[in-house]
Amino acid sequence: MPRRSVLFSPGDEPEKLRKAPRSDADVVVFDLEDAVVPDAKPAARETVRDALAEVLPADCEVCVRVNPVGSGAADDLAVVLAGPAPDSVMLPKTRNAEDVELLADLLEEADVDCPILALVESAAGILHAEAIAAVEATDALVFGAEDLAGDIGATGSEDRSEVSHARQHVVLAARAADVTPIDTHFPNFTDDAGLRRDARRALQLGYDGKLAIHPAQATVVNDVFTPDDDRVAWAERILRARDEADGGVFVVDGEMIDAPQIRQAERVLERAGVDRSQ
Repeated sequence: MPRRSVLFSPGDEPEKLRKAPRSDADVVVFDLEDAVVPDAKPAARETVRDALAEVLPADCEVCVRVNPVGSGAADDLAVVLAGPAPDSVMLPKTRNAEDVELLADLLEEADVDCPILALVESAAGILHAEAIAAVEATDALVFGAEDLAGDIGATGSEDRSEVSHARQHVVLAARAADVTPIDTHFPNFTDDAGLRRDARRALQLGYDGKLAIHPAQATVVNDVFTPDDDRVAWAERILRARDEADGGVFVVDGEMIDAPQIRQAERVLERAGVDRSQ
């Protein structure tokens, strides 16, 4: 299942939790961390547990963002996993590989086998991104620009140039470990044009998807990360020519094709949901 759009829904608002899986998002995240004030977290855990029982199985991936390891993750899982297990768990404030391993241990103790989406949003998380992505339980590496900017004392700019190095580093770490890279959210949920520009930049950098904080953002993000007909046709020409060449050198549209273009073509068809096995 693709992860083009990853939509957060507050863990203490049951109606929004029930509606989220009916949005356009590929992944919905029932959020027990930033979206819930500390005093409301105990009740929110029960709300998320009950919502999972209502919405699962769903047509989209249903994820739960727990609190950081050592700051509530164990308490979150103790309540949430008393009901149906989510499809995945998101770990915020991931500082190093040990954080992921500790969360994986908690899931194993609960006899739950589900992937972890590791959110790197601090200087330590970015610097340890390669090790975090390489943990077996990690299935996606998620970039968090807002918290990172605050952690390093950066001043936000419209083009986010202050965190551009970190944004690219997350893609490299994810691709090296063959996990899904997911880009940070665009904070202004009323600015569709700005969101589209930001999502296109993420696509250019190599991201597979993007966080969303409003259902309408998921629709825009999906559109950006879904290849158009011309791009799909290009990818199909590449792979058809590869098959016909049977390991030899080949040319498509006047360009000599080798491994990087082939892998790019494969990713285009994966994003488009094209099955070439038939």
